[in-house]
Amino acid sequence: MPTLSFVNLAVCLAVAFGARLALGLVPRVRLPGEVLEIMLGIALGPAVLGWVEVDEPVKVLALVGLAFTLFLAGLELDVSRLRGSLLRVAATGMALSIALAAATGVLLRATGLIDDATLVAVTLCATSLGLVVPVAKQGGFEDGRLGQLVIAGATLGDFGAIIALSLLFSRDTSSGSTRLALLVAFVVAIAFVARVITLGGRKMRIAGVIAGLADTTAQIRVRGVILLVVSFALLAEKTGLETILGCFVAGAVVGTVDRDGRRDHPQFRIKLDAIGFGFLVPIFFVSAGIRFDLDALLDDTSTLLLVPVFLVALLIVRGVPAVVYRSQLDSRRDVVVAALLQATSLPFIVTATMIGVEIGALSAGVAAAFVGAGLLSALIFPAVALTVAARNDTDLAHTALA
Repeated sequence: MPTLSFVNLAVCLAVAFGARLALGLVPRVRLPGEVLEIMLGIALGPAVLGWVEVDEPVKVLALVGLAFTLFLAGLELDVSRLRGSLLRVAATGMALSIALAAATGVLLRATGLIDDATLVAVTLCATSLGLVVPVAKQGGFEDGRLGQLVIAGATLGDFGAIIALSLLFSRDTSSGSTRLALLVAFVVAIAFVARVITLGGRKMRIAGVIAGLADTTAQIRVRGVILLVVSFALLAEKTGLETILGCFVAGAVVGTVDRDGRRDHPQFRIKLDAIGFGFLVPIFFVSAGIRFDLDALLDDTSTLLLVPVFLVALLIVRGVPAVVYRSQLDSRRDVVVAALLQATSLPFIVTATMIGVEIGALSAGVAAAFVGAGLLSALIFPAVALTVAARNDTDLAHTALA
């Protein structure tokens, strides 16, 4: 058997631990942990210090970490929010985002800055639901109209971008119509599995056994979820779609089927968060930093200039459509907050650019510039949004007192 070294994995885990500990020690620094993990990965990786690299153990666990990143994003999907006027307004904003993304992609392609306008357009449409929800909770507006609109818009952006990426940029060489047929087959299979899980959960004997084993060494619920994630990823792969779609849908299925989970078995979500955010997800982000091609970004001035270009593009494509929320919100500042949060994107950009480089749709330099823009969006936009939201609350309090 080949000898495996765990030195690089140990460094990745040390970075993951140290990054979050440092942020915990300095609570005034409102820096998303994922941003710091990627930045430290860049600093310690081949691009700067060269102390760590992505070897086989890191590569495998990073891939599983990507799967769990998307699974947990799907788990945040709350279909119950997508209805009525909320859905209509969020869908209108998403439609405007798609139009702006298409125009931006064509413009960037016409100027020679990128090669694949479609991939860039799809990537610009995504919003990091996993980053937006914590910010909305921190700002205290998660359950208000502002938070509901932002989360609904982010949900549509994440879900739509993942489906589009899977359909348009699968490694499978089938035609578009064949991929669409495979997507339909995939959806049918997912619906069947979800139905089986729901019916099985209603069987008293099965439900009783699962409840009895849930908090023992069997950890039956957790085992079932991991099986579901891997199975859905495999199903997506076998139907010619990107495995990321399977992982995301697995989270959406678990979240939908287990709607009362937080009340009936609250430890279940905590366990999933512990596996994901405590172990696998940080390895994915640290390894993304290690893989970051800083040389490709810095070698060409035009490539480096793409960072602010992509950052502005994110703000235009996902931020500008927030103007349609004005009729639903109390003030223009709420619209600004919604715009900034919807323009926050990082995990999907990292995923999409990795796929783009693998299939030859993006150069290493353009991918690095896009990730750099995603880092800046996660670093700047949520912090500014929280500041604007706080000022808005202060103004409303002064108005009430007056």
